[in-house]
Formats: sequence, C-alpha cells, structure tokens
Amino acid sequence: MIRTVHAKKRLGQHFLTNQDIARQIAEAVHTPDAHVLEIGPGMGVLTQYLLQQPFADLSVIELDEESVAYLAEHFPQLGDRLIHGDFLRFNLLDHFQEPFVIVGNFPYNISSQILFKVLDHKDQALEVVGMFQKEVAERVTAQCGHKQYGILSVLLQAFYDTEYLFTVGEHEFSPPPKVKSAVIRLTRNFDKKLHCDEQLFKTVVKTAFNYRRKTLRNALASLNFPAEVVQSDPLFTRRAEQLTIADFEHLTECLHFAPSTCSAS
Repeated sequence: MIRTVHAKKRLGQHFLTNQDIARQIAEAVHTPDAHVLEIGPGMGVLTQYLLQQPFADLSVIELDEESVAYLAEHFPQLGDRLIHGDFLRFNLLDHFQEPFVIVGNFPYNISSQILFKVLDHKDQALEVVGMFQKEVAERVTAQCGHKQYGILSVLLQAFYDTEYLFTVGEHEFSPPPKVKSAVIRLTRNFDKKLHCDEQLFKTVVKTAFNYRRKTLRNALASLNFPAEVVQSDPLFTRRAEQLTIADFEHLTECLHFAPSTCSAS
C-alpha cells in the first residue's frame, strides 16, 4: 500500500492537511448537478469531500505519477475519471461535452495560467472554486482603485462574479508554503457581456497594466490611438488601476473605430 506521497518542489506541491478546510472548499461549489474537474488532487484530501457532493460526476487530473498511483489505490471509484496529465495541456472540450466546474488546491506556480485557461473556456466553465496564493486571490477579486487591481481582475471580472471566501494560514499545509493562501469562488455571469472586440480588449488591458505607473497617455502609446482621442478623452490622464471594465471597453472602442464614432467619457 502507498501510504504517502512526497511533495515535489518542482511541481509546487503543498498538500492541504486541514480536513475542515477541504470540506469547506467542496461545499463552496454552488453549481447544482455539476460536471466537476479537480486539478492537482495530490493525496485526495479534497477529493474525498468532493465525492460526497451531489455532482453529476467528478474527474480529477494529476501530473505527478506518484500521486496518480496513490489516488488509484485509495479512490478506485474514480476509475477512468482519474486522469494522468497536465491540465495546461489537457483538451477540456474532448473531456466535457457539457458545462463544467473547476475545483482544486491549485499549484501556485501555475495558478495564473489556470485562470487564463478558464477564460479561454468561459462559456463552459460555469464556476471555479479553489485555493490560491493569497496575493493572487486578492488580484482576482480586487476592485477598481485598489493596488491589487490588475490584468486578472479586469479580464476575469468582465465575465465572472468573484468572491474572496477565506484566508488560509501556512501551517495548514505540508510542507508549509512561505506565503498565506486564500480560497475564492468565480461564478460565470452571462449577463456580463463585452460591447467591444474581445481580443482587442485584452490587448488594451494587458498593455495598460504592463505600464501601470504611467498615465494611459504614455502606457498605451504603442497602440497608436488617434491623437485627437488621446488629447480630448480624460481617461488618458489616468492610470490603469483607476479604470473600470466599462472604461476599458470604451478605450477599446476608441481604438477599433474611427475617432468620429468615439465620444469622450
């Protein structure tokens, strides 16, 4: 019998040891009858509680071969829903024909990449519940004007309602990470729609925050906005963290259309 799995630094593994926190994460999923995918189950501390929930089904994906062997032994009911693979390379559309939910105590070294992949599948990914490094959790849920407000905040909140659920201390893991963690929930809100070109919107947001200490007049110079728009629109006197999602939509429209169709805010 495989009694334990050794945490591997290269995979960013920190195994949650607090059973109550694992139960709270499982119970925080609010999408009924969901098809759920758990990322990085490790030794299954969260898996055991997810299996108790009334989901349509539960699949888990794990990159670590040692963890896969442990899970196969201790959770035989998963069967072929135990996937040995890399989530970032995994084709979600091949596995899920219907909408799905993503849950996990996510490896901190790829947590932002996980969220960007969620955005790529936003019309199917109805909910995300999981553990992140506290700093990342704060960025995802930060509001306009907050110092943590950034690219992840804007891009995710353009489509999801985001909630910071609770903070988790370092001592709740083995081995303990050097930072605090937090559990957050993202819920797809189909009433949220962009009224501009989505890819161009992403470009404007990323460019603005890449130079977040500069006013937008300078931060967005490489995107070649019409000079008359830059001179007349007061948004260009602000910094990226001072703009709402609607403001970024407005800037995208200014870039996409001729100046005559773009009125200043």
